[in-house]
Amino acid sequence: MRILMVCLGNICRSPLAEGILQSKVNFKGTFIDSAGTSGFHEGELPNKRSIEVAFKNNIDIKQQRSRKFVVEDFENFDLIYTMDESNYNDVIKLSNKEVDKQKVKMILNESFPDQNLNVPDPYYGGDDGFKNVFNMLNDACTIIASKIDENAR
Repeated sequence: MRILMVCLGNICRSPLAEGILQSKVNFKGTFIDSAGTSGFHEGELPNKRSIEVAFKNNIDIKQQRSRKFVVEDFENFDLIYTMDESNYNDVIKLSNKEVDKQKVKMILNESFPDQNLNVPDPYYGGDDGFKNVFNMLNDACTIIASKIDENAR
């Protein structure tokens, strides 16, 4: 199973989602990565506040580097989780096949089925925004991990 987490800049939400899910999945055949719909931060570390909130929860995301989502990601990943409706629409616009569109899901639909809720972008907020985002993603990733591990049996 290959899973891609996607947000706008790939420095706040999707790196957290990548790190959280990696910490939860027991099945060793799972590959998790993240990307952004923009290339604004390509090659950069995750935001300092994302690194800090992850570290406080025993997750190290300092090895991650921002990259832009590319069309080839549809071929390279089985599931693509977006953080908000804008990211979802940007990714869907790049898909050429119905099978690719079926791979794209909003991550909070794991916790709140069919509600299409957005993970808020904490970039311009304070530390509490990053804690809130961590908790939202932690809940969703717990559900995703349990599905992966269950399917691996």
